[in-house]
Amino acid sequence: MTNTNLKTNLLGTTLESCSQDPLTGFYRDGLCRTDEQDRGRHVVCAKITEEFLAFSKQQGNDLSTPIPGMFPGLKPGDDWCLCALRWVEAFKAGVAPKIRFASTDEAVLKYVSIEELKPFALDLH
Repeated sequence: MTNTNLKTNLLGTTLESCSQDPLTGFYRDGLCRTDEQDRGRHVVCAKITEEFLAFSKQQGNDLSTPIPGMFPGLKPGDDWCLCALRWVEAFKAGVAPKIRFASTDEAVLKYVSIEELKPFALDLH
């Protein structure tokens, strides 16, 4: 019996955890996976930068301020599952953070090409 919860990453293998600390993912299980419940498509495992945090805040999504008991607040260097379209917006604005291909769901390819993503890969050899 196959596990339908297994997702494929940008390397063509099973999706790996993005971060356990801070605990990320739409389901807060460390995985950047999505389904029909996740309207934001949190599929991009990004290494957060100061530039991206400032950009996201300007777009109305403050990721740096903690919300006690709900959200830790992010700092540069954290790994975090970003919404696909927010990453694309940051890419177009020239502030897209680097990403981990092993932890990014292939579903991101509905929004951006692999060729555009490759220069941002932290784990391509």
